[in-house]
Amino acid sequence: MEGGDGAGRAGPAAGSQLVRVTLQGQQDPLRNQTAVVDEARSTITYYITSQSNLSAVVLYDSRNGYVCYKPLKQRACYLRRMDPWDLQTLQTALNTSEHSAEQLLHPNNQTKFYREFLGIVAGEQLEPRGLGEAVQSLCEHTSIFWVRRGHGPGRQRLIYLCIDICFPSNICVSICFYYLPE
Repeated sequence: MEGGDGAGRAGPAAGSQLVRVTLQGQQDPLRNQTAVVDEARSTITYYITSQSNLSAVVLYDSRNGYVCYKPLKQRACYLRRMDPWDLQTLQTALNTSEHSAEQLLHPNNQTKFYREFLGIVAGEQLEPRGLGEAVQSLCEHTSIFWVRRGHGPGRQRLIYLCIDICFPSNICVSICFYYLPE
């Protein structure tokens, strides 16, 4: 139970790069998004504040193969496995970050807007221990739930919350969560 608990928590490690991407678009003029690229851990962490003042952290961990969503006003994390599109997006973001530390990303006519629905698998809480260091430190002292892609919540289930995130490839995704029936 003892060990390197205090190590590496003072802030971004030496191998990290801070890439600040400020987003302003017609749909959501007050959205703010910062991406922190940590090449040593193969992660990109997005810190997002939207117009509705919903703050969230979205972690892409390619070493362990997870995408983790954490709305900051809740004591919960939502986790899913990475798919090929995630890995491609991650690679694009890593490549972009090498060129410039200050990027302004303005969604324009070429920007593609998508909506993705993720169903929360209730009753299946995960232990953070086996999920890798990045997920573990983000989701400490919170409940962790699996989510899986769906085709939308259907009429009988309500959308729980949505997180908007934009990528350097000029793709913006509104990720909406809903509860799956137990």
